[in-house]
Amino acid sequence: MNSSKLRRSLVCWLVLSPIVVTALFPFAVMLITALKPNTEVLTPTWWPSRVAWENFQTMWTATNFGNALRNSLYVSVLATLGSLIVSIPAAYALTRFDFKGREFYRQFLLVTQMLSPIVLVVGLFRLMVALGVIDNINAVTVVYAAFNIAFSVWMLQSYFATIPLDLEEAAWMEGAGRARTLVKVFLPLAVPAIVVTAIFTFINAWNEFVIALTLLRSQDSYTLPIQIFSLVSGRYTVEWHHVMAATFAATVPVAIAFAWLQRYLVRGLALGAVK
Repeated sequence: MNSSKLRRSLVCWLVLSPIVVTALFPFAVMLITALKPNTEVLTPTWWPSRVAWENFQTMWTATNFGNALRNSLYVSVLATLGSLIVSIPAAYALTRFDFKGREFYRQFLLVTQMLSPIVLVVGLFRLMVALGVIDNINAVTVVYAAFNIAFSVWMLQSYFATIPLDLEEAAWMEGAGRARTLVKVFLPLAVPAIVVTAIFTFINAWNEFVIALTLLRSQDSYTLPIQIFSLVSGRYTVEWHHVMAATFAATVPVAIAFAWLQRYLVRGLALGAVK
């Protein structure tokens, strides 16, 4: 039995190893380039003559990375919270209430996911100009939250449908109101789906580029994607060791979030896929 399990494990690793190598290769290139001395960045060698850890320190000060990191965290966290605050009641209503036009609304949510934000960016820019909120990081936060609501509602309502109605009816018979039942009974059972939705919403806001590039003007309000883009745009010389160090550092929060919430991610995706 043990030998059979060992063989299956070896076969799985052999099958998965090309995928693992392909996924990790860009990160390896980023890290190796980030650790090269400036004079060796463009040389055709894999390993640096010495490990230049100071590149991360100089990158932090030379590229205004700390301020961009704070802006990205601020925008991503608030956009995620705002999207969930609106999406959870909406998804619950789609799941538990039978109203006219419910199926149409579900299909409408699905259709909106086919539209790229770049299609709406011109109209969005004109709206922000009219409101006088260009170069306002709070405006970007609201836009990110709004763009993620449809996705969040679609993700949550498919999982909410798997939670038995009998549990809520039992709470109602005990005298609990609908709001209390939602908070005390329903939402604790929906934690995996909420966490999965929060992860995807956070990543969407963290990685978003086009809207931030359109609405943000000053370097003090830049998020990480725009700050890193500014390192290679409109410059006579590009400090590639700083670019790679900044890019690698920008992936760390997302990687930590995935590792920390992995059990919720797997459980939420598995259960949410079965209606």
